[in-house]
Amino acid sequence: MRVLVVGGAGYIGSVTVAHLIECGHEVIVLDNLSRGHRDAVPDEVPFIEADLADTSTVGQTMSDRRIEAVVHLAAFALVGESVANPGLYYRNNVTGGLSLLDAMTSSGVRNLVFSSTCAVYGEPARLPLVETDSLEPTNPYGETKLAFERALYTYHRAYGIKFVSLRYFNAAGATARHQERHDPETHLIPIVLQAAAGARPHVTIFGTDYRTPDGTCIRDYIHVSDLAHAHALALDGLGSGQRTADVYNLGCGGDGYSVRQVIDAAQVVTGRTIPVREGPRREGDPAVLVASSAKAQRELGWVPQHHGLGGIIESAWKYGRKFLETPGTFAS
Repeated sequence: MRVLVVGGAGYIGSVTVAHLIECGHEVIVLDNLSRGHRDAVPDEVPFIEADLADTSTVGQTMSDRRIEAVVHLAAFALVGESVANPGLYYRNNVTGGLSLLDAMTSSGVRNLVFSSTCAVYGEPARLPLVETDSLEPTNPYGETKLAFERALYTYHRAYGIKFVSLRYFNAAGATARHQERHDPETHLIPIVLQAAAGARPHVTIFGTDYRTPDGTCIRDYIHVSDLAHAHALALDGLGSGQRTADVYNLGCGGDGYSVRQVIDAAQVVTGRTIPVREGPRREGDPAVLVASSAKAQRELGWVPQHHGLGGIIESAWKYGRKFLETPGTFAS
């Protein structure tokens, strides 16, 4: 299909673009570059610098390029920032998302894969989380993602837009071409590796009194390449007509890994001691988020290929060294 990847210059977006091309799709990228990187998009891929709020430009791009499907990865995704500046998140994630849907509607595009999040669940009542569990976000980031998911159902009923919403757990790892480059960096694994590389003085553990075995938060980590593959499978389902309005968890399951376990695993991978400081809890952080991906495996045929925390960390260390080891560039 001819696919418009919105947010395709970002971390997950750029890996997804590369994978879709490998799968034979014709890809066009649209990104405002507020958090993405132009050099993450291959030169041969058409690139449009525009904002989701510019409904006219987005819609015209879809019409001119004869777009058949959209992959939406252009939401803001920092929990702490969403708590401090909720308006920013509602404007970009909800208002911007509605602008995208309006552009799709006006240009006749009816297939959408949405990058959602496990943050829509909030503090889980049971584990592992399944798609039918209650949705009670504990931060504005999760609230805005959930608001857009709900909008998708209304646009599905009103305009026939078909969608697959992929609720990611913690994306991590790197490929030879694409690494995490956030400014500021808030994801645990690159922060831990920056400390191992000497590019930051220490790692702060936010909260050591959670009801977990070692007192620190537990998360489900998934390699970014496995996420990209899920997008391709979701597009296949939309294109074949098998998927019309579906939601899937994407994680590796199991018991997840605590913050301390991530630090310990990184010390093994890097062979370096990582300085640690303990700090207070961050507002909006659930104690444990671990997925059941049984539905995605059953209906999409999605099976993660990168198992084990050590392998995920090793890929980030191997391929991300130029951003990890040079102070001033790791957060560029």
